[in-house]
Amino acid sequence: MPYVKVGEENSGDIEIYYEDLGAGQPVVLIHGFPLNGHSWEKQTAMLLDKGFRVIAYDRRGFGDSSQPSRGYDYDTFAEDLNKLMTTLDLTDAVLIGFSMGTGEVTRYLSTFGSERVSRAILIGAIPPFLLKTDDNPEGVDQSVFDDIKKAIASDRPSYFTTFFENFYNTDKLGGGILSKARITDEAVQMNWNIAVKASAIGTLKCVDTWLTDFRDDLPKIDVPTLIIHGDDDRILPFDSTAKRLPDSIKNSRLVVIEGGPHAIIWTHADEVNPEILKFLGQANEKMA
Repeated sequence: MPYVKVGEENSGDIEIYYEDLGAGQPVVLIHGFPLNGHSWEKQTAMLLDKGFRVIAYDRRGFGDSSQPSRGYDYDTFAEDLNKLMTTLDLTDAVLIGFSMGTGEVTRYLSTFGSERVSRAILIGAIPPFLLKTDDNPEGVDQSVFDDIKKAIASDRPSYFTTFFENFYNTDKLGGGILSKARITDEAVQMNWNIAVKASAIGTLKCVDTWLTDFRDDLPKIDVPTLIIHGDDDRILPFDSTAKRLPDSIKNSRLVVIEGGPHAIIWTHADEVNPEILKFLGQANEKMA
């Protein structure tokens, strides 16, 4: 199992687990909260089949990466990504972030630039700024995040049950394996199993990280960027997030998945994957 060392805490190393599969142009997949790199399975198979090299890693605190008590902020997450990029000496790479992973893509490009990156994809985006303030009326009230932190601290496994109901909109899209459902009970259970193994400290600290203000980062993105978002996203509401991004990212294009929940990389992979491939095929062209 390959790891890259990104730091130390007391007597132990902080290591990021990654998988490096296939050959060709590198595509780096950055997962969402509270999952791991395997959450990209419907995209990984497609990208490998199309001749891309696929690198998926687990964010610190999640999956098979180390679970330190610190570093759950986007400056550190971007530094972790940069360490992976430089260790593997990736060039002409595509960065694809989902949910929390879109923050890594944004902060990485703002901080480290695009020398190693040719394009970016933001799916279920967290930028530009999730918190409602006087100068950000489109955001979400602080009380919502306070309640989430209380729920996690009180009963983290129970919180995840409710979280995944809204992650997948199971009341609309769920059902048994033989139904026409877009998400099965078994797939939800698989994700719950992954989530409860994550760092309890990291899970709680990530809630504050969601409130990072990316408004100064976005204009620094200088690569073609595709934005994909579901219009029925209950985790990161469309009007507060992706709808606002084309005005801040030059040479970007927004694709809205009708009826899509937050986790469109699973429920609507049949619509998301063709958009990814179409974008990769026109990466060096200016988008209308």
